[in-house]
Amino acid sequence: MTSLDEPKAESPDPLTPTQAFDALYAFCAPALVRQTYLLCGRRELAREAVERAFQLAWQRWPEVARDRDPAGWVRAVAYDCALSPWHRFRPRYRNPGPPPADPADRALLHALLKLPSSYRRTLVLYDGVGLDLPETAAETEASTPAAANRLTHARQAVAARIPELADAAELHRRLLELASAQRLRAARPTTVRSVGERRNAFWTRSAIAFTVAIIGATALAVRTAPTHYEAPIAPAQAVGGVPTRVAPGPLSQGEQALRTKLHTSHEGGPERLEPLAG
Repeated sequence: MTSLDEPKAESPDPLTPTQAFDALYAFCAPALVRQTYLLCGRRELAREAVERAFQLAWQRWPEVARDRDPAGWVRAVAYDCALSPWHRFRPRYRNPGPPPADPADRALLHALLKLPSSYRRTLVLYDGVGLDLPETAAETEASTPAAANRLTHARQAVAARIPELADAAELHRRLLELASAQRLRAARPTTVRSVGERRNAFWTRSAIAFTVAIIGATALAVRTAPTHYEAPIAPAQAVGGVPTRVAPGPLSQGEQALRTKLHTSHEGGPERLEPLAG
């Protein structure tokens, strides 16, 4: 029991968003890059996936900071990015990445990449990261029995290729060794934050420009649209039964006399009566 005369211990100042993000990045990023490498087998893609996950986390930091497991939120996004099937259409990822130098590591990575992506993710989370089965099922968006079934089949497939890895403890040790042997490094947190902010600003400007274009197109359509119905003009058709046009014949004597009279008359017509001044 403390006395009233004793000074109270000062509570530490709360971290700013930047400090909290940098602390999470420093704690999770190095290990997360190594874990992601086990999923995709590409060093550059592993770094890219982790950096992209933290960029999204910084853009949604209030949401991520209030999450019950911010590290799990970032890990799930990084795994989704690394396992995206769209990478196969990128020229830089069409060819396989350089394999590990150690033959044992190369054999283990080959066995992992032969697994379906859902099995590989379950195996890495359970035997690599060390999550329990319910947590693995929740992160892979599967039921607990389904996650257990994937884990069993993944272990059997790896043991069929590398019999000494039938033991779960040995498999866990070899996964850690494979991930640590690649010497993967993550970018600095300031770089990740600045790239995320630039990307967010770019997409914000793009959304504004797209919205303005839609509004302008809508206004132009409203202004130029017809206000009443106009019946379409029927296509032209040939009319039959009309007699052909013939040239006029010679003038009669009466017509010739009339023409002569008209030519000799005044240009302004006949003289008009004018009132006499009185």
